[in-house]
Formats: sequence, C-alpha cells, structure tokens
Amino acid sequence: MDKNKHAKQLLDRYLKDQCTPEEKALVEEVYAVQLESTEDEFQYDLDYTAKEMEIWDAVHLNRKTKVVRLWPRLTAAAAILIFAVLAFLWAVNPAEPDLRIAGVNPGINKATLTLSNGRRIDLVAANNGALAEEGSASIRKNHKGLISYAADKSGTRPEAPVYNTLTTPNGGYYTLTLADGTNVWLNATSSIKYPTVFSGGSRQVEITGEAYFEVAHDAARPFTVIAGDQKVEVLGTHFNINSYASEPGIKTTLLQGSVRVTYQGREQMLKPGQQSAIKNNNISVYDVETDDVIAWKNGYFEFSNTDIQSAMRQISRWYNVEVQYEGPVTTETLTGRISRLRDISEVLKMIQQTKIVNLKVEGRRIMVKE
Repeated sequence: MDKNKHAKQLLDRYLKDQCTPEEKALVEEVYAVQLESTEDEFQYDLDYTAKEMEIWDAVHLNRKTKVVRLWPRLTAAAAILIFAVLAFLWAVNPAEPDLRIAGVNPGINKATLTLSNGRRIDLVAANNGALAEEGSASIRKNHKGLISYAADKSGTRPEAPVYNTLTTPNGGYYTLTLADGTNVWLNATSSIKYPTVFSGGSRQVEITGEAYFEVAHDAARPFTVIAGDQKVEVLGTHFNINSYASEPGIKTTLLQGSVRVTYQGREQMLKPGQQSAIKNNNISVYDVETDDVIAWKNGYFEFSNTDIQSAMRQISRWYNVEVQYEGPVTTETLTGRISRLRDISEVLKMIQQTKIVNLKVEGRRIMVKE
C-alpha cells in the first residue's frame, strides 16, 4: 500500500467497500487495536478538536489538494479510525534527513513597548504591575504578561493625544487591549501605533506586518486602521490585515460585521467571508476560508495551495531563521496544517516529505532546492 496515501481516502474506500483485501485487513487491524484500548473514551469522551489537531499535526502535506475538515461529518468511531491509520502510516515512513536546528524555538509571547518619550520597555523582562503613566492613562502588566490601559477619569491629567508603539520581533507575538476595549493580536515581526486614550470623534491606529482585530463597538466613534497606503474603517467588527512588506500586497479579511477598505481614492465594502487584496494599484475582492486566514492567531501554520516561498516566509518570521534558495523555485503548492508550537524540525520534515523541495540545514539557515 502507498505509505503516503491520505487517511481520508483510505477510510472513504473502506466505507464504500472498495479496499483491496490487504487494505481492508490493515484498516480493521488498527481499528480493532484502537477500539479495544479506547472503547470507553471514544463512546463517552471524544474530544473532536483535540483529534483534529493530532491528525493535522501528523498527516503529510498534500500537493495541490484542498484540505477537507473531517470531524463535523464523522462518527466517533470513524474519527478514532482515521487517527489510528495515520499513526500507522506515520510510523512506517522511512527515515528523513536530519533537519534539526540547534537553539531555534517556536515564537513566544514577547514584544517591546515604546513610550511617547522614546523609552523602550521589554515586556518579557518587565515586572508585573504598573509600568508607566502616559498622558491620561496608566499602563499595567498583568500576571499573563499582557498590558492594558486605564484612562484617568478624574480629569486632572492632560487630554492631548499621546502615542505608544508595540512591536513584536521575529519569533514573537503579542495580544493587546486598547483603551476602548478593542483586542489586537500581533503576529511575528509586526507593530501597532495607537493613542493611550481615544479622544474626540474617531479612533485610529497604524500597523505594519499582520494583526487581527476584535473592535469594541462604538457607533459614535468609527475605528480606523492604517496599513501602508490602505485605510480600513469600521464601527465594531472582527477582521485580519496582512501588510508585511515582504508579501505581495495587503490583504484584509472580514470575519464579522462590515468594513470599508480605501486605497488611493478607491473603496470596497467587505462582507463576512470576503478578503480584499491590494496589488498593482488595484483592489480585488475574493471569497475565502476565514479559518485559514486566522490560523496563525489560533496557533497553526495553515497552508492552502500555498507556494513554497510564502510558506518559508512564514516559517522564517516565526522561528527567526534565514531561508536561502538554490536554483529555480518550484511553482508547486502546499496544503495542510501543523501547530506553530511544533519544533521547527517537525515542520521542515513535513514539507520535505511532500517531495516538492529538498531542504538542508546549515546553522540557522534553511537551504531550499527544487
């Protein structure tokens, strides 16, 4: 049997009675073992989310194949069966090249806060509690390592806008709550500039890199995000902006509510499930899988017909490593999902096993060859 066959295909063939005798025997053998050892668990306490995470962490990335999420349509027994088959296929794969990189770890919760006077605060090293007084706001760091802003309501402090900037490095991410209650998730190598207190009739911030917003509703004060030459205006909604300079254009994806995207005098209104892309001085709108777009926020690399260069840029930012190409770059694409908490060697191994490219490690550099 082809060791690299996707488990869903094998399960579908088994349920349709289309397996060869050898395949059928294998499925029934591994299922019987799982059933005997986990009968009570799968009948009464099957965690579908956990099983999905385990499956996609284990399965090979497919070439030019759309990922199909299995769990909403499968029984508990079928879910256990798929996991068992995948575990077997993974175990019998031949050894792969050593792709370990010493001293390289997944990204962690870290950022630098730059105050209005230029003072920089390392938010990992800073103690919990009060950090600074900025304008009419107090900045505090909580026990989870996150900061928040509390406006002074006494009216004794100045109301002139005071701006802070939060920056994440390669290998870092951060979650921030703004003074109005808006929550912001920053991906690696990103930044957000914002007032410590929103005053007047509007709320405006500026970002670089990638950020996901859950905007606090305030009909009297629209919320605006500036990303390069793009402006996104909302009242209260959930959306993602990818504006990395290294990526081809700026992408804004709407999950809830509505937003207006403006670029060089042109406007587009987005509906939930839509993404705008600014490229070659034009705004295009597409329907997208929003779960794929915000997978980074939920702790995953999600590759959906993703070209190898885009995938490697994500890996480079997250693990803070260098990527170098040898010779022509393949146009084949990757599809699959893996946790961003995995060791980099596991991520590289899954890409290597697609046979799309060959990978080699030299220090903190990943060499990519077709």
